[in-house]
Formats: sequence, C-alpha cells, structure tokens
Amino acid sequence: MFSERSLDGELAAVRERHAPDALVLDCERDFETLDPAVAEELLLVTDDVAPLSSPDEWVPDDAPAELHAFASSDFTVGMPGDGGVAWTRQTDPPVVLVKPRLAGSPDDFVDFLLAEALVATGLGVPEQFLGFFEERYRAFAAATDAHLSPAGTYQLAAAVFDAFVGLQTRPVFADWEGDLPALFDAWVDAGERLEPRLGDLSGEVAMGRTKFPAAAELACSAIKHGVEVPAPFAALDTSAYGEYGPEYAVTWAEKTLSELS
Repeated sequence: MFSERSLDGELAAVRERHAPDALVLDCERDFETLDPAVAEELLLVTDDVAPLSSPDEWVPDDAPAELHAFASSDFTVGMPGDGGVAWTRQTDPPVVLVKPRLAGSPDDFVDFLLAEALVATGLGVPEQFLGFFEERYRAFAAATDAHLSPAGTYQLAAAVFDAFVGLQTRPVFADWEGDLPALFDAWVDAGERLEPRLGDLSGEVAMGRTKFPAAAELACSAIKHGVEVPAPFAALDTSAYGEYGPEYAVTWAEKTLSELS
C-alpha cells in the first residue's frame, strides 16, 4: 500500500528544516479517510503507531460519521476534503501520504503540497479541526445550528481551521523567496490563481449562488497565500485569530451567521 518517495533539492531542504524525521510515502490507491485496517499497514514502514482519540462530548450527536470515527480510538488518517496529500503524527516517525489522484498534476504544484505538509508537520499544529476546537466544537456547532446542516458545519469548521493553519505557515512560505525560488514561485502562483475567484465571493453568497461553507473553504484556503480575502472572511486573516484561535472562531461564526440570516 505504501512506498517511500525520495526527496531532493528544495523539498529535501524543507524536510530537513521542518520535519527531518518525516517519511514521505506514495499510496497505491486514493482515499478520503484511510480506514484503520489499511492505516495499520503503516506499521510495516514506521516504528510505532499511537492513534489519537478525543472525548465523546466534544462531538455533537448529529455530526458526520467521519468526525465520530476520527474522535474514536480507531487509527484514522486523513478526513474528507484533505486533498491529494495527507499527513499524520500518529506514527513514529510522522508520515506524509501522497495520493495517486495527483498523478499528472504539474510537478511544481505537487512539490508545494508536499512542502506545505512538511511545514505543518513540523509546526505541531493539530492534524484536524477537532484537535483545534477540542471541547469548543460543540459551541461552534451550536453557533451554526440554525443556519447550516451538520455537514455544512463540518465544512465550515474545516475551512476556518485551514485559515488558522495558514496564518502559521504563511510566514514560512514567504521566506522561501531567497533560497527556495521554485517553491516560492509555486506558492505565489497558487495564490494568483485564487484571486479571480475571490473578487465577487461576498456577492455570490448574498445572492445564494454560492453556499456559505463553500465560500469559506475558498476564502480560507487563500489566507496561506497572502491573498486579500473578502468580508466576512477577512476577519479570519488577523493576528487576533492567530492569538485566540478557537474562541475567536466561535465568536466569528456566531456574529457572521446571525448577520447573514
């Protein structure tokens, strides 16, 4: 199921700086959530596996099954929406997983995704939004309950967590300009590709053309690129969010969704 991918050049430099012990593994098949039986195959290429688990009371009863599974003691890697690269520190050493769906993608795009995962692994940020919100996820879900389905709440939580991580990773990416030029250019290019889609995002939400969680997903993904994002998502691109984290996110959700109704 897994085979080690060798890194060289700029990617090797990123791993050495941020996650020197991490393994980068190619996967034989695509996955959204790597189920426990398959994930245990990681024991063949790592020294140890220590599954995460979270208290049941953190997760509302009506939350998607995937979130309940992630909170359980099952060894679960990745969540729906993670894209072509997933990473985990539930193994020793930590691993970055590259999915086959990236086959045929531009090399610079794949390299940026790998570099981003290595940086996040080294920063020590939570793997998923439940580890970010912890017991406050119930408050976040309550703030969205009158406006979004449990699946919509899940999507919004993942988006605002992506924004929080982006605030941590963005300074690292910006520093690549001097000595990691190819990765820096890929980071800039990805941001520039997002900009046209952000221009009328607020209007699309107001007119019902784009659902709020989908708009949040797009806007929050742009924060790590240093791209200006529209209201109300610009409030997540602030030092206050970086400082207060989940408490800020809950307050933002309460205020923003009440104003949209």
